[in-house]
Amino acid sequence: MLTRQIPRGARRALDVGCGTGRFARTLAARGLDVDAVDPDKAVIDAATGQGIRYIHGDITTMELEPGRYDYISCLASLHHVPFDTVRALRAALAPGGVLAVLGCYRASAPSDYLFDLLAIPANAAMRLALIGRPAPEVDAPVTAPSMTSEEVRREAATLLPGVRIRRLLFWRYLLTFQAQ
Repeated sequence: MLTRQIPRGARRALDVGCGTGRFARTLAARGLDVDAVDPDKAVIDAATGQGIRYIHGDITTMELEPGRYDYISCLASLHHVPFDTVRALRAALAPGGVLAVLGCYRASAPSDYLFDLLAIPANAAMRLALIGRPAPEVDAPVTAPSMTSEEVRREAATLLPGVRIRRLLFWRYLLTFQAQ
């Protein structure tokens, strides 16, 4: 789903909250020059992959070069930082570049709880499918999301004009924004 958001001709990518580099490796395998950042030193030390520049750092305080990236991804990482961090990410997008966020939200509205009910059997099926697979070598910190889906929509509309948000199962959403 996230790789389908990569714009044609993309050359440079930033993976925010990269963990041990799984998605960064996917981006590099597609021919992108990847910068991958994570604030957890243990996961950066465990990260692997050729053609990837791993950076131990805090995205909220990093100096990102304006217009540098054709694609920026945040996989279940945006809820770990203030949402307005998307301002800096937006500024770091090249014209035509895409910000793709697979985000987590806090359930609060009746429709959220309905989606939660639908996700329960799917979540159980996914857990069964993963039985026997090796656990990750390094556990990244886990933070519960503080924003509701409505708050995400409202803030995103203000900070990212033209943003598209689609609710997904497993208490997640897909946010996509293309720079002009």
